[in-house]
Amino acid sequence: MKILEVLLVHFGKFQNKRIRLEDGINIIYGENESGKSTIHTFIRGMLFGMERKRGRGSAYDAYSIYEPWDGPGQYAGVLRFESGGKTFRIERSFDKANKKAGLVCEDDGEKLSLEDGDLDALLDGLTAAGYENTISLGQMKARPDQSLGEALKEYATSCYAAEDGSLKPEQAIRFLLEQKKEVEKEIRTELGRRQQEREAVEQEASYVWRELHRFLEEEEEIRDRLRDEELREEKREEEHRRLVDELRPPRWRIHPLEILVLLAVMVAAFFLLPGPINYLVVIVIFFASSVYVWNRIKVGKGKKDPSTELIEELLPEEERVSGEKLSWELERVLREKKEKEIQYENLKEQLAEMSVAGASDQALEKRSRALSLAVDRMNELSEDFRDRLSRQLNEEASAIICSITGGIYQKMRVEEGLRMVLVKDGKRIATEQVSCGTAEQICFALRMAAAKILQEEAQPVILDDAFGNYDDQRLKATLRWLFEEKRQVLIFTCQKREIRALQEMGIPCNVIEI
Repeated sequence: MKILEVLLVHFGKFQNKRIRLEDGINIIYGENESGKSTIHTFIRGMLFGMERKRGRGSAYDAYSIYEPWDGPGQYAGVLRFESGGKTFRIERSFDKANKKAGLVCEDDGEKLSLEDGDLDALLDGLTAAGYENTISLGQMKARPDQSLGEALKEYATSCYAAEDGSLKPEQAIRFLLEQKKEVEKEIRTELGRRQQEREAVEQEASYVWRELHRFLEEEEEIRDRLRDEELREEKREEEHRRLVDELRPPRWRIHPLEILVLLAVMVAAFFLLPGPINYLVVIVIFFASSVYVWNRIKVGKGKKDPSTELIEELLPEEERVSGEKLSWELERVLREKKEKEIQYENLKEQLAEMSVAGASDQALEKRSRALSLAVDRMNELSEDFRDRLSRQLNEEASAIICSITGGIYQKMRVEEGLRMVLVKDGKRIATEQVSCGTAEQICFALRMAAAKILQEEAQPVILDDAFGNYDDQRLKATLRWLFEEKRQVLIFTCQKREIRALQEMGIPCNVIEI
């Protein structure tokens, strides 16, 4: 970017003050209180705006300090600049009652939007903090504040991987961490769901296990009752047999003694009676005995065995069927126990399957590990970027301080917290150990080195009485370095030593007296 012209319509002590600037070095010369710092502040306000603070601080902020001196009026200005080969114009009204801003491309008349970031794009992302800590050096503000360190860290982790800043590790890390958080949330949700399912299955398995053991206890109880019943049955049968033996009538319906008597009668008749009558008598006695025996058998055949009646009386119907009921009950218990055993085994298999991560769980775990690995790798990459940036910053600052001091100090290091040290003959020299002028030169080297790194497009360097503590040699060396950088330089000064130094070195400059 190159500033072409500033028009202080109504700003501080100036009204309709127009200043045209050129390439290279511009010297804005004026005595004390001539308005150099006012112009310096105006440029910043045109680029980044001016906001009035609230409360007591509003009495001493830039907005209040640079309000028009001659009473109410249009608190406004215009700044023309060149960027990307085109000319643009910023118009701002700072008045709180009529605050507005506009950006126009003078080449084609296109109106751009500050709200949409068009000016930020033209300034190559240069922020107000970056402006004040690099290319703009105010009176007695040589040392940049910690926001420069933060900007360098952010740059190291956001834009250093590629020349066009296309790879932004910090954004990538944030994205990866958000993705990892989402995956972990899914894992927790899935684990919670599976835990609920597992608890439900475990609860069901516990219930089935209790039922199974209840059936086992019932089975054992029934078997005990069956064994007791069998023992009682055996005792009853033994008692029955004893009673039957005692009460059962003879097995024969005719007593054997009667048969023996009949046989004895027939033998006696055969031998005692003379023959042949004895044959006839024996035959008659035989037939009579046969008829007697037959009638006896026929008469007893239809009678019920009294032992059977006794057994039925001793063994009631309930006792006779109790054993069958127990057997049926045992079959039922065994059947239901088998069903519970199958159900319990199925639940155990289901729990075992739940213990093994499924395909979706494995995919989530794999993705989580991949994201963790990517975050670790990006952190390593960011650390590498920071190391590279630190080396580049130290190299750039060392080259600048070497040029300014004429090689007296060839190395400079910027440590954590923007602590700056010089290295000479292997020894570290802190800024507190050098003169005020050298300390300011160290800060100048840091600012210019940071500007080279942070700003892709060369921006104007604006210096407000920055060389008061420089000796003549280092002033010339600094001016020569600025000229060789091919940047536009605005030097606000109340002395003419910069002009004389440039003339002695034959370096052209545009001198503007105010």
